[in-house]
Amino acid sequence: MLEARQLDYRIGDAVILRSIDLRVEKGSFCGIIGPNGSGKSTLLKLLSGIEPPERGEIMLEGRPLDNYGRKEIARRMAVLQQEPLPSLGYTVKEVVEMGRFPYQSWFGGEKDDPGPIIDRVMAELDLQRLSSRIVTELSGGERQRTALAKTLVQQPSVLMLDEPTTFLDIGFQIQMMDYVRKWRQDNGLTVVAVLHDLNLAAQYCDRLIVLHQGRVAAEGTPEEVLTVDLVHRVYGTKPIVLSHPDTGVPQILLKGR
Repeated sequence: MLEARQLDYRIGDAVILRSIDLRVEKGSFCGIIGPNGSGKSTLLKLLSGIEPPERGEIMLEGRPLDNYGRKEIARRMAVLQQEPLPSLGYTVKEVVEMGRFPYQSWFGGEKDDPGPIIDRVMAELDLQRLSSRIVTELSGGERQRTALAKTLVQQPSVLMLDEPTTFLDIGFQIQMMDYVRKWRQDNGLTVVAVLHDLNLAAQYCDRLIVLHQGRVAAEGTPEEVLTVDLVHRVYGTKPIVLSHPDTGVPQILLKGR
């Protein structure tokens, strides 16, 4: 589905990513984790075509990513960035409708009526009652749901999320991740998410890629990756790692020095 081969990226003399190899299987939920400054968001930008790598190749559905046009990429891949919505006077429905841009002609129309997919996404994310509200009047959780709806109406096969739970309280964090998981299960979506919260990553991701100093430090299932030794080596703190009582996935408890 999505593959990176020997990616390098630098800004000036600063090397941000070095020799990155990864493969994301169709229908999987892949989390990218690592400490601040390890290159997580940069890697997401390269994988989504927002930035080109200095060296290396990215393959999407068996084709080099740079062989696709921008609208072609947007019909296959949607990106939810850290600051997803501009502070402009659009309504919720207007913002969600913007997600249909990759399918529109130069005159703004579509061959098929986009109404059913827009209505379905807004219903599943509980946005219909907010459809006429101005985005700037929404709470943080409502804004994030609106931004997610905008990406989902693109009907992508790959959804990229850059720290989707930032600034959300724990209730909205779970709600956001549950929405993504349900859409993935119902539609065969492939998800790649940059996540700071290791416990959320363990609960929702099939596989984890750990970045450290611009390189892949580890890759595997949450059980394989989230060990005391790995967290200590990468994050510089030695945690307690327990199994979740319901799901059995590893959960991180921090302790003082």
